[in-house]
Amino acid sequence: MKPSFELDTVKNYLLGLQSRITGALADMDDTPFLVDAWQKDPGEKLQGNGITKIMEGGGIFERAGCGFSHVTGPQLPPSATQHRPELAGSAFEAMGVSLVFHPRNPYVPTVHMNVRMIAAKPHGGPPVAWFGGGMDLTPYYGFDEDAVHFHQTCKDALMPFGEALHPRFKAWCDDYFCNKHRHEQRGVGGVFFDDFSELGMHQSFAMLQSVGDALLLAYLPIVQRRKDTPYGERERDFQLYRRGRYVEFNLVWDRGTHFGLQSGGRTESILLSMPPEVRWSYQRKDEAGSPEARLLSHFLVPRNWV
Repeated sequence: MKPSFELDTVKNYLLGLQSRITGALADMDDTPFLVDAWQKDPGEKLQGNGITKIMEGGGIFERAGCGFSHVTGPQLPPSATQHRPELAGSAFEAMGVSLVFHPRNPYVPTVHMNVRMIAAKPHGGPPVAWFGGGMDLTPYYGFDEDAVHFHQTCKDALMPFGEALHPRFKAWCDDYFCNKHRHEQRGVGGVFFDDFSELGMHQSFAMLQSVGDALLLAYLPIVQRRKDTPYGERERDFQLYRRGRYVEFNLVWDRGTHFGLQSGGRTESILLSMPPEVRWSYQRKDEAGSPEARLLSHFLVPRNWV
């Protein structure tokens, strides 16, 4: 499969992005990442390789996973063709970087980012390729200035490619990162896009790079502000409870998780987004006016932060 756009260009960018992000986190936390290079076994449904980098037990990050994968398969899974039914059954090639960073301090938010490219070869037709991804922020104790900074950085990354993209991708993010079974947002949002090639392949890839490059600018200043905030068992308990909502979204609604599992991907790498500790409570109700209640009433609702 050889679409008109050079896949090696995308692959080299993604590998460099993974290295830059994990290097910055390792420097901040003074904790190294475990580097696990993997290869799919011959005869498996999905073929390819990747590099999973993961930090566990750091001083700042309880668990931080950042994975690169490059795989090929004989048939696009249903999660990839629900908006492109004409590609059902097509062979495909996919590559991307996906990360989730779970902080130790409850005042530091969790962050997620994914940037990816998929190329499909429909039967009897020319190859079709597109980009997807974005980033979003999930606080446990919210701060307006953090949400504003994160959204402003996302907006700045998209502005060179057209003023209409940020409001569109911001609304798409709010709609996507929602636990619909609870009628509850996962976090304060960010930007999200999929099946994107409308700027032409070269400009669409440039936009993807701008989003990927913005992750450290959007997130690390927030970590620096909050990582030394004192906390106790109350805050830790609430953090673990809210992590349960994160797990619910990833397993029930996330198309990336479904794509990986449906296509025969590497389970350990697909589930690197899971937090190391999590808790569920039955019909928990937080006291009105408390910081915990304010997370739901003020932060976990779609709003225009910038």
